[in-house]
Amino acid sequence: MLHIHYLEEFDLPELDPFKTLRRRKDMERLDQFVAEGEKVVRRLLDCRIPFQIDSLLLTPEWLLKLRPELDTRPEEMHAYLAEHQAIEEITGFTVYQDLKVAARFLETHTLEGIQEAAPRPWLFVACDGLANAENMGTVIRNTAAFGGHGLIVGETSTSPLLTRTIRASMGTIFDLPFVHEESLVNALKDLKWQGVKIVGAHAHDEKKNIAGTDFREDVCIVFGSEGHGLSPEVQAICDDLVLIPMAGKVDSLNVGSSVAVFLYEIARQRGSM
Repeated sequence: MLHIHYLEEFDLPELDPFKTLRRRKDMERLDQFVAEGEKVVRRLLDCRIPFQIDSLLLTPEWLLKLRPELDTRPEEMHAYLAEHQAIEEITGFTVYQDLKVAARFLETHTLEGIQEAAPRPWLFVACDGLANAENMGTVIRNTAAFGGHGLIVGETSTSPLLTRTIRASMGTIFDLPFVHEESLVNALKDLKWQGVKIVGAHAHDEKKNIAGTDFREDVCIVFGSEGHGLSPEVQAICDDLVLIPMAGKVDSLNVGSSVAVFLYEIARQRGSM
């Protein structure tokens, strides 16, 4: 059921989820996330993972557009209506589309569940020390675009459900199964024990490069931090450390670009591109 509130004051505690872009830990503690903008919100509404909407902050015009979908949902929802300037005042940021939805997943993925649901050969992407929210969103979007079966986020990486990450992923995080592991090293060890090839994307001096690597078997590609690459502990687990050859004096790519290059090559080898 949808409850509609016309905002006259902006310091209500019910609006706190929309003020937490600067308080990321608060959102994680509450298991909440905020989706914003039409494309992202519509991806959320189409999400196959059970979720509930807690509240919405939007203009009357956006409520009118979304009302048919919202009226079919079973949960109690509170829609807070305000005009553009008020929404910017509440959030403290420039707003391009006056539509924000605070929600939470009712179920979470497990790595075992992702494996059971995915076709073989498996293709997983893992993140080691990836701290930038926008980069994480690009990794998610590229993983979804090139047919990745799941995302494994290590304990030193940022959450896939930060608002900026969701926005950068264009909502594809709602289509891509993911797990946030307490120990990436242990998760990779488990995969390796099952016969999954662990490949580290790593700019090193050895000769093995992406074109000379066979990706047609079950594989997990691990991408490291923006500044330091893969941690020594993760490198030690990898079956191969593989680079993308580059011309001139360029020695690395943005991690999102690296994901796209790796996954395109994997899709090409597997005949899906």
